[in-house]
Amino acid sequence: MRSKKIVVAGATGTLGNKIVKALIEQGAEVTAMVRISSDRSNLAEMGIDHFVIGDMLNKSSLKNALSPDHGFDAIVSSAAGYTGHSKGDTPLTDTVGYRNLVDTVKESGIPRFVFISILECSNAKHVPHFYHKYLTEKYLAERHQPFIALRPGAFLDQARDFIFYKIREGILPVLFEGVDYGTIYTPDLARYAATAATAVPDSELNTAVDVGLSTPVNSNTLAAAFEKALKKPVKPEAVFSSFFLHIKGPVFAMFDSRLHDRLEMIKWVKTGRYVSRNTQRQKMLFGDLPTIEETVSRYCRDNNLITG
Repeated sequence: MRSKKIVVAGATGTLGNKIVKALIEQGAEVTAMVRISSDRSNLAEMGIDHFVIGDMLNKSSLKNALSPDHGFDAIVSSAAGYTGHSKGDTPLTDTVGYRNLVDTVKESGIPRFVFISILECSNAKHVPHFYHKYLTEKYLAERHQPFIALRPGAFLDQARDFIFYKIREGILPVLFEGVDYGTIYTPDLARYAATAATAVPDSELNTAVDVGLSTPVNSNTLAAAFEKALKKPVKPEAVFSSFFLHIKGPVFAMFDSRLHDRLEMIKWVKTGRYVSRNTQRQKMLFGDLPTIEETVSRYCRDNNLITG
Protein backbone atom coordinates (compact mmCIF):
# COMPACT_ATOMS: atom_id res chain seq x y z
CA MET A 1 0.00 0.00 0.00
CA ARG A 2 1.53 3.31 -1.09
CA SER A 3 2.04 6.22 1.28
CA LYS A 4 -0.55 8.97 1.19
CA LYS A 5 0.68 12.12 -0.56
CA ILE A 6 -0.24 15.11 1.58
CA VAL A 7 0.42 18.79 0.90
CA VAL A 8 0.50 21.15 3.88
CA ALA A 9 -0.39 24.86 3.62
CA GLY A 10 1.00 26.89 6.50
CA ALA A 11 3.80 24.34 6.91
CA THR A 12 6.38 26.91 8.05
CA GLY A 13 4.27 28.02 11.01
CA THR A 14 4.54 26.67 14.55
CA LEU A 15 1.47 24.46 14.18
CA GLY A 16 2.31 23.65 10.56
CA ASN A 17 5.71 22.28 11.60
CA LYS A 18 4.03 19.99 14.11
CA ILE A 19 1.49 18.81 11.50
CA VAL A 20 4.32 17.96 9.12
CA LYS A 21 6.08 16.00 11.89
CA ALA A 22 2.87 14.10 12.74
CA LEU A 23 2.28 13.23 9.07
CA ILE A 24 5.83 11.89 8.74
CA GLU A 25 5.29 9.78 11.87
CA GLN A 26 2.12 8.37 10.27
CA GLY A 27 4.03 7.38 7.13
CA ALA A 28 2.77 10.06 4.76
CA GLU A 29 4.76 11.52 1.88
CA VAL A 30 4.70 15.23 2.76
CA THR A 31 4.97 18.23 0.47
CA ALA A 32 5.14 21.70 2.01
CA MET A 33 3.46 24.59 0.24
CA VAL A 34 5.51 27.70 0.96
CA ARG A 35 5.87 31.27 -0.24
CA ILE A 36 8.98 31.93 -2.28
CA SER A 37 10.38 34.01 0.60
CA SER A 38 9.57 31.49 3.36
CA ASP A 39 12.25 30.12 5.67
CA ARG A 40 12.29 26.37 5.00
CA SER A 41 15.14 25.48 7.37
CA ASN A 42 13.00 23.80 10.06
CA LEU A 43 11.23 21.71 7.43
CA ALA A 44 14.51 20.71 5.82
CA GLU A 45 15.83 19.59 9.22
CA MET A 46 12.79 17.30 9.48
CA GLY A 47 13.74 15.72 6.18
CA ILE A 48 11.22 17.51 3.95
CA ASP A 49 12.58 17.84 0.42
CA HIS A 50 9.31 18.22 -1.47
CA PHE A 51 8.24 21.85 -1.76
CA VAL A 52 5.78 23.71 -3.95
CA ILE A 53 5.61 27.49 -4.20
CA GLY A 54 2.17 28.91 -3.56
CA ASP A 55 0.70 32.10 -2.13
CA MET A 56 -2.94 32.01 -1.09
CA LEU A 57 -3.41 35.57 -2.33
CA ASN A 58 -2.05 34.64 -5.77
CA LYS A 59 -4.41 32.20 -7.44
CA SER A 60 -2.14 31.47 -10.40
CA SER A 61 0.63 30.36 -8.03
CA LEU A 62 -1.84 28.01 -6.32
CA LYS A 63 -2.76 26.39 -9.63
CA ASN A 64 0.86 25.45 -10.19
CA ALA A 65 1.45 24.40 -6.57
CA LEU A 66 -1.65 22.18 -6.44
CA SER A 67 -1.63 20.87 -10.00
CA PRO A 68 -3.32 17.47 -10.49
CA ASP A 69 0.07 16.27 -11.74
CA HIS A 70 1.25 16.06 -8.13
CA GLY A 71 -1.38 13.44 -7.29
CA PHE A 72 -2.06 14.75 -3.80
CA ASP A 73 -4.43 12.65 -1.71
CA ALA A 74 -5.22 15.50 0.69
CA ILE A 75 -4.32 19.00 1.71
CA VAL A 76 -4.01 20.11 5.33
CA SER A 77 -4.19 23.85 5.94
CA SER A 78 -3.24 25.57 9.16
CA ALA A 79 -2.51 28.91 7.45
CA ALA A 80 -3.76 31.91 9.41
CA GLY A 81 -3.20 35.51 8.39
CA TYR A 82 -4.61 37.34 11.41
CA THR A 83 -1.71 36.32 13.68
CA GLY A 84 0.91 38.23 11.71
CA HIS A 85 3.54 35.73 12.82
CA SER A 86 5.24 35.48 9.42
CA LYS A 87 6.25 38.03 6.83
CA GLY A 88 3.43 38.41 4.33
CA ASP A 89 0.69 37.37 6.79
CA THR A 90 -2.43 39.48 6.41
CA PRO A 91 -6.06 39.08 7.49
CA LEU A 92 -6.88 38.80 3.76
CA THR A 93 -5.41 35.31 3.95
CA ASP A 94 -8.35 34.32 6.15
CA THR A 95 -10.93 35.57 3.63
CA VAL A 96 -9.76 36.02 0.02
CA GLY A 97 -6.87 33.61 0.51
CA TYR A 98 -9.00 30.73 1.72
CA ARG A 99 -11.55 31.21 -1.04
CA ASN A 100 -8.69 31.03 -3.55
CA LEU A 101 -7.32 27.91 -1.86
CA VAL A 102 -10.69 26.12 -1.73
CA ASP A 103 -11.38 26.98 -5.38
CA THR A 104 -7.99 25.67 -6.49
CA VAL A 105 -8.22 22.48 -4.45
CA LYS A 106 -11.65 21.80 -5.94
CA GLU A 107 -10.48 22.51 -9.49
CA SER A 108 -7.41 20.30 -9.00
CA GLY A 109 -9.51 17.37 -7.81
CA ILE A 110 -7.73 16.89 -4.47
CA PRO A 111 -10.12 14.51 -2.72
CA ARG A 112 -9.77 15.76 0.86
CA PHE A 113 -9.30 19.12 2.57
CA VAL A 114 -8.36 19.09 6.27
CA PHE A 115 -9.02 22.56 7.62
CA ILE A 116 -7.88 23.88 11.01
CA SER A 117 -10.89 25.88 12.15
CA ILE A 118 -11.85 27.21 15.62
CA LEU A 119 -14.18 25.98 18.34
CA GLU A 120 -17.71 27.46 18.17
CA CYS A 121 -16.68 29.75 15.30
CA SER A 122 -20.19 29.67 13.83
CA ASN A 123 -21.51 31.50 16.90
CA ALA A 124 -18.83 34.19 17.14
CA LYS A 125 -19.85 36.74 14.50
CA HIS A 126 -18.20 39.62 16.36
CA VAL A 127 -14.76 37.94 16.44
CA PRO A 128 -13.37 38.36 12.91
CA HIS A 129 -10.80 35.57 12.85
CA PHE A 130 -13.25 33.13 14.47
CA TYR A 131 -16.09 33.87 12.10
CA HIS A 132 -13.86 33.81 9.02
CA LYS A 133 -13.09 30.17 9.88
CA TYR A 134 -16.80 29.40 9.83
CA LEU A 135 -17.18 31.16 6.49
CA THR A 136 -14.42 28.96 5.07
CA GLU A 137 -16.19 25.85 6.38
CA LYS A 138 -19.35 27.10 4.73
CA TYR A 139 -17.53 27.78 1.46
CA LEU A 140 -16.03 24.28 1.43
CA ALA A 141 -19.55 22.88 1.70
CA GLU A 142 -20.91 25.23 -0.98
CA ARG A 143 -18.16 24.21 -3.40
CA HIS A 144 -18.82 20.51 -2.65
CA GLN A 145 -15.17 20.05 -1.74
CA PRO A 146 -14.84 17.01 0.57
CA PHE A 147 -13.47 18.28 3.86
CA ILE A 148 -13.11 17.78 7.56
CA ALA A 149 -12.81 20.87 9.76
CA LEU A 150 -11.10 20.44 13.11
CA ARG A 151 -12.31 22.95 15.67
CA PRO A 152 -9.75 23.32 18.48
CA GLY A 153 -10.13 25.54 21.48
CA ALA A 154 -7.41 27.88 22.78
CA PHE A 155 -3.88 26.57 22.40
CA LEU A 156 -2.19 25.68 25.68
CA ASP A 157 1.09 26.49 23.94
CA GLN A 158 0.77 29.62 21.83
CA ALA A 159 3.00 30.21 18.80
CA ARG A 160 4.62 32.83 21.01
CA ASP A 161 4.34 30.82 24.18
CA PHE A 162 3.72 33.31 27.00
CA ILE A 163 3.26 30.53 29.58
CA PHE A 164 6.79 29.12 29.37
CA TYR A 165 8.60 32.26 30.50
CA LYS A 166 6.38 32.82 33.55
CA ILE A 167 5.53 29.34 34.78
CA ARG A 168 9.07 28.79 36.06
CA GLU A 169 8.42 31.70 38.41
CA GLY A 170 5.22 30.09 39.67
CA ILE A 171 2.98 32.36 37.60
CA LEU A 172 0.41 31.11 35.08
CA PRO A 173 -0.49 33.88 32.60
CA VAL A 174 -4.17 33.64 31.58
CA LEU A 175 -6.23 35.44 28.94
CA PHE A 176 -9.62 34.24 30.17
CA GLU A 177 -10.28 34.70 33.87
CA GLY A 178 -13.30 33.36 35.71
CA VAL A 179 -14.74 31.20 32.94
CA ASP A 180 -14.48 27.65 31.59
CA TYR A 181 -13.19 27.30 28.03
CA GLY A 182 -11.93 24.67 25.62
CA THR A 183 -8.20 24.20 25.13
CA ILE A 184 -5.79 21.92 23.29
CA TYR A 185 -2.07 21.10 23.17
CA THR A 186 -0.80 21.68 19.62
CA PRO A 187 1.00 18.29 19.26
CA ASP A 188 -2.42 16.67 19.82
CA LEU A 189 -4.06 18.92 17.22
CA ALA A 190 -1.26 18.07 14.79
CA ARG A 191 -1.81 14.34 15.35
CA TYR A 192 -5.55 14.71 14.79
CA ALA A 193 -4.91 16.65 11.58
CA ALA A 194 -2.54 13.97 10.31
CA THR A 195 -5.06 11.24 11.13
CA ALA A 196 -7.83 13.21 9.43
CA ALA A 197 -5.68 13.45 6.30
CA THR A 198 -4.58 9.83 6.14
CA ALA A 199 -6.95 7.55 8.03
CA VAL A 200 -10.41 8.99 8.71
CA PRO A 201 -12.84 7.22 6.32
CA ASP A 202 -14.59 9.14 3.55
CA SER A 203 -17.93 8.52 5.27
CA GLU A 204 -16.85 10.86 8.09
CA LEU A 205 -16.08 13.82 5.82
CA ASN A 206 -18.02 17.02 5.19
CA THR A 207 -18.33 17.92 8.84
CA ALA A 208 -16.71 19.90 11.65
CA VAL A 209 -15.30 18.14 14.71
CA ASP A 210 -14.61 19.79 18.07
CA VAL A 211 -11.18 18.78 19.39
CA GLY A 212 -9.60 19.43 22.76
CA LEU A 213 -9.19 18.11 26.29
CA SER A 214 -11.66 15.82 28.00
CA THR A 215 -13.19 18.72 29.95
CA PRO A 216 -13.11 22.52 29.73
CA VAL A 217 -10.45 24.30 31.77
CA ASN A 218 -10.29 27.57 33.67
CA SER A 219 -7.51 29.57 35.28
CA ASN A 220 -7.83 27.68 38.58
CA THR A 221 -7.92 24.14 37.16
CA LEU A 222 -4.96 24.90 34.91
CA ALA A 223 -2.99 26.38 37.79
CA ALA A 224 -3.76 23.30 39.90
CA ALA A 225 -2.54 21.00 37.11
CA PHE A 226 0.72 22.96 36.82
CA GLU A 227 1.14 22.88 40.61
CA LYS A 228 0.80 19.10 40.56
CA ALA A 229 3.26 18.68 37.67
CA LEU A 230 5.85 21.17 38.95
CA LYS A 231 5.36 20.34 42.65
CA LYS A 232 5.32 24.01 43.64
CA PRO A 233 2.70 26.75 44.06
CA VAL A 234 1.38 28.31 40.84
CA LYS A 235 -0.71 31.47 40.81
CA PRO A 236 -2.93 32.55 37.87
CA GLU A 237 -2.22 36.06 36.63
CA ALA A 238 -4.18 37.99 34.02
CA VAL A 239 -2.27 38.90 30.86
CA PHE A 240 -4.36 42.04 30.46
CA SER A 241 -5.58 44.23 33.33
CA SER A 242 -9.24 45.14 33.65
CA PHE A 243 -8.30 48.76 32.90
CA PHE A 244 -6.66 47.72 29.63
CA LEU A 245 -9.51 45.41 28.59
CA HIS A 246 -12.28 47.91 29.25
CA ILE A 247 -10.73 51.39 28.90
CA LYS A 248 -7.30 51.63 27.29
CA GLY A 249 -7.48 48.64 24.94
CA PRO A 250 -10.70 49.61 23.12
CA VAL A 251 -9.21 53.05 22.36
CA PHE A 252 -6.07 51.54 20.85
CA ALA A 253 -8.19 48.94 19.04
CA MET A 254 -9.83 51.71 17.03
CA PHE A 255 -6.53 52.00 15.15
CA ASP A 256 -5.35 48.36 15.33
CA SER A 257 -7.51 45.66 13.73
CA ARG A 258 -5.56 42.79 15.31
CA LEU A 259 -6.00 44.24 18.79
CA HIS A 260 -9.69 44.77 18.09
CA ASP A 261 -9.94 41.12 17.04
CA ARG A 262 -8.20 39.93 20.20
CA LEU A 263 -10.31 42.03 22.52
CA GLU A 264 -13.49 40.81 20.85
CA MET A 265 -12.22 37.25 21.27
CA ILE A 266 -11.62 37.70 25.00
CA LYS A 267 -15.04 39.30 25.43
CA TRP A 268 -16.74 36.45 23.56
CA VAL A 269 -14.89 33.63 25.35
CA LYS A 270 -15.94 35.16 28.65
CA THR A 271 -19.57 34.46 27.72
CA GLY A 272 -18.83 30.81 28.54
CA ARG A 273 -19.76 29.48 25.08
CA TYR A 274 -16.22 28.55 24.02
CA VAL A 275 -16.55 24.87 24.95
CA SER A 276 -16.94 21.63 23.00
CA ARG A 277 -20.51 20.54 22.31
CA ASN A 278 -19.64 16.99 21.24
CA THR A 279 -16.61 15.25 22.74
CA GLN A 280 -17.88 11.81 21.69
CA ARG A 281 -17.23 12.50 18.02
CA GLN A 282 -13.62 13.39 18.78
CA LYS A 283 -13.26 10.17 20.75
CA MET A 284 -14.77 8.10 17.93
CA LEU A 285 -12.39 9.49 15.31
CA PHE A 286 -9.19 10.05 17.29
CA GLY A 287 -9.33 8.00 20.48
CA ASP A 288 -9.58 8.86 24.16
CA LEU A 289 -9.48 12.55 24.99
CA PRO A 290 -6.46 13.78 26.99
CA THR A 291 -7.06 15.08 30.51
CA ILE A 292 -5.89 18.42 31.92
CA GLU A 293 -3.35 16.77 34.23
CA GLU A 294 -1.87 14.49 31.56
CA THR A 295 -1.62 17.31 29.02
CA VAL A 296 0.02 19.77 31.41
CA SER A 297 2.51 17.09 32.44
CA ARG A 298 3.41 16.50 28.78
CA TYR A 299 3.78 20.23 28.22
CA CYS A 300 6.15 20.45 31.19
CA ARG A 301 8.21 17.46 30.05
CA ASP A 302 8.37 18.69 26.45
CA ASN A 303 9.67 22.05 27.67
CA ASN A 304 12.16 20.49 30.12
CA LEU A 305 10.36 21.97 33.10
CA ILE A 306 10.27 18.50 34.68
CA THR A 307 12.01 15.21 33.97
CA GLY A 308 10.76 11.66 33.88
